[in-house]
Parts: sequence; structure tokens; C-alpha cells
Amino acid sequence: MLRRRLISALMKSSPTAQYSSFSNSVEKGKSKSVGRKVVSIALISITGGVALSALDDLAIYHGCSSKAMEKASKNKTIIDALGEPIVKGPWYNASLAVAHRRHSVSCTFPVSGPQGTGVLQLKAVRNGDDSWFSILRSRDWDILIMEALLHVPGNEEKQQTFRVSVLDNIPPPPFKECTSCKAQESEQR
Repeated sequence: MLRRRLISALMKSSPTAQYSSFSNSVEKGKSKSVGRKVVSIALISITGGVALSALDDLAIYHGCSSKAMEKASKNKTIIDALGEPIVKGPWYNASLAVAHRRHSVSCTFPVSGPQGTGVLQLKAVRNGDDSWFSILRSRDWDILIMEALLHVPGNEEKQQTFRVSVLDNIPPPPFKECTSCKAQESEQR
């Protein structure tokens, strides 16, 4: 037993044993350092991706709500109910849902005027490419459906809440029968 302790003590004091324990601690320190760098880079990347997505959503909201405000400010029923000027509410009270690779959006946001308050609801789509630089460009949204839920306060008798559908007064194109489809069917037979 004494012999084992003596050999063990000599091994610990030998320069090669000291060097191997030093190299082991250096390797552990290097592996911890590399691991910390990898975790830091991953966290920065995830945070940057979330921030970029949030900025893109804010740009989508701004584009859609601006177009909706243009239409609302031209609608006589909304102007009569809320008064002028009609002001868009804060962005943090809005809701936004994007779908189909950010080509379709559903948005709801508050509006107010001197005579009352309301909420605009819209569904819009956009056409265009999906490139890396599309985030930097403004988008042109086509509003498909837009409604306003308006509340005009007053005394108990004059208090009103009503819904207004805001549509472009463009009539749909005239119906035309598809003659080319019938010609293709007859050729295939």
C-alpha cells in the first residue's frame, strides 16, 4: 500500500503528468469557449430573425392601414358618423394576421373622430415576388373586404352603434360566356 502511494505521488510531481493535466484543463477551457461562442451566435441569430419578422409585420400593418384610411376618409357614411378628421388609433391596439407567405392579410385597428370612435376591419392581398429585398420595398395591397364598426356616443336616445361596409363603387365586369372552353372540349372529343 505504501508503494502505491509513493508511485502515485511521484506521478503527480513528474513534469509529464503536470503537462497532461494542464493540457486537459486548456482543452476543457477551449471547448467551453467554443460552446459559449456557438450559443451566443445562435441566440443573436434568433433574436435578429424575430426582430426582422416584427419589423416586417409592422411594415405590412402600416401599408394596409394607410390604404384603409384613404378609403375610409372618402366614405360619406363614415365621415358623417365620426366627423373629420378621422384618425388611426395606436398600432399596439391593432391585430394583424398574415397568411400564404405574407401574400394575404387580415387586419383590425381602431379609428376615431371628433364625433365618435370605431374599428376598421379589412382583408387584403398582394401580388409580387418573394425576394430578400421585398422587405425593404413598400407593398401595394389590394383591399378585398373592408368594414367599419362605428360607435357614436350621445345621450341614451341618440347613442348609435352600426356597421358600414366600405366597398369601391365599381360595378363588376359584365358576364361573358366562355366560348374558348367549349371549343377546347369539342376538340378533345
